[in-house]
Amino acid sequence: MNFAVLQFPGSNCDQDCVHVLKNVLGHSAKLVWHKDTTLGAVDAVMVPGGFSYGDYLRTGAIARFSPVMQAVQQFAANGGHVLGICNGFQILCEAGLLPGALVRNRSLQFRCEPVYLKTVTKNSAFTNKIADGKIMRVPIAHGEGCYFADEETLVKMNANGQVLWQYCDVGGNLTDDSNPNGSLQNIAGVCNEAKNVAGLMPHPERASELILGGDDGKAIFESLIHALQNKDAAKAA
Repeated sequence: MNFAVLQFPGSNCDQDCVHVLKNVLGHSAKLVWHKDTTLGAVDAVMVPGGFSYGDYLRTGAIARFSPVMQAVQQFAANGGHVLGICNGFQILCEAGLLPGALVRNRSLQFRCEPVYLKTVTKNSAFTNKIADGKIMRVPIAHGEGCYFADEETLVKMNANGQVLWQYCDVGGNLTDDSNPNGSLQNIAGVCNEAKNVAGLMPHPERASELILGGDDGKAIFESLIHALQNKDAAKAA
């Protein structure tokens, strides 16, 4: 599989994504600069974490106007798979590729710590390889990770299976204490209605090797690779 990993001024997890995709999972991954207007021949796009444009105005607000995002929007409109992590999630929401918005953490503090995630929807390109009942332990590092959407949007998302992950405790319970940022319904990650674009605030690329303390996050990348391989197989059939 060929992955494009976007790179904005202020990105700081781009190399981490490339490392996991290439050195851990054995696929091709290239950096694509924010001023580029094309993605090239790629199977999926990663929008990594960081502080694009210094988070000026608000997170993701400037990055969504970068030239490369027009190519990403067209790629997604054509059914291409896109995954945004942390700041990447924020950028995708700002670009209208995902519903809702990310606002300041309830505590008004930057939170950097491991959290537990419950997978809500297994029927997606980003969750299909996560074991049933698996509670993942993945780190977060954000100041504006509180997920918000109006009630009508939340009802529609839940009905469509667009909520992919929720913050929970080690036993899988959705508690207020396990919610690190005040996200509505403990939401940690979502997808679009077509389920080819997803975003999450936790960092799976920082939890894809045992040497880092755990590899639970690797299953998210493996899910995407599995979906892409099946997509190619279906085209060839």
